[in-house]
Amino acid sequence: MKVIIIKHIDIEGPGTIGDFLDGSGIPYHVIDIFNGEPLPDSLSDTSAVIVLGGPMNVYEEDKYPFLKQEDEFLKEVIEKGLPTLGFCLGAQLIAKAKGAIVKKAPQKEIGWFKISLNKNGSSDPLFQEFPVEVDVFQWHGDTFDIPDGAVKLAESELCPNQAFRIGNNIYGLQFHVEVTDEMIYQWMDAYKNEVNSLKGIVDPDRIISETKAKSENYKAQAKQFCSNFFRLIDY
Repeated sequence: MKVIIIKHIDIEGPGTIGDFLDGSGIPYHVIDIFNGEPLPDSLSDTSAVIVLGGPMNVYEEDKYPFLKQEDEFLKEVIEKGLPTLGFCLGAQLIAKAKGAIVKKAPQKEIGWFKISLNKNGSSDPLFQEFPVEVDVFQWHGDTFDIPDGAVKLAESELCPNQAFRIGNNIYGLQFHVEVTDEMIYQWMDAYKNEVNSLKGIVDPDRIISETKAKSENYKAQAKQFCSNFFRLIDY
């Protein structure tokens, strides 16, 4: 049994999730779906699914045909109730697979923001040992509706839907728990045109300084988060 990690672009890899799995000796395989690596035909050897972020949008299936394949795959994952965790694009793909609408957000969130856990979020096993208000790293222009039957767990000032749970073990998070300092610096360079287009809204110098200041705490937070999630899995 192994964890399947779906990667949509090289610079948005498993980050802290991969670090935790390596340190815990949990077997996993990263599927480079953007470059044509196929999704598994069977889930019989899969203990959990992690769906990472990416610059594409869920509704760009004509431009990125693999998104349609991924949608069908996630529908099967959800039907089987397999432990699943999606970040940003990954959360949006899970929401879409469950029938929810994914759309442009009123304003992009890029940088460090606070999210607030609601009552359901504070009592959820995924956020055990977390405060009600949590500093998280964001990079998104789309947002999702909470899927029918799912439980909303968190919100932010700019984006009311930040996290949800389907069943007992399928989670979608709009924010990036998996991100490392190095990944943030890579994104700042790779997506600099987007950052520059938001002058006055996004301050790149502030993002860098806040990343340095929050780094150690965020690593510890990510480790706790991973411990909480992978505790839900039956190996």
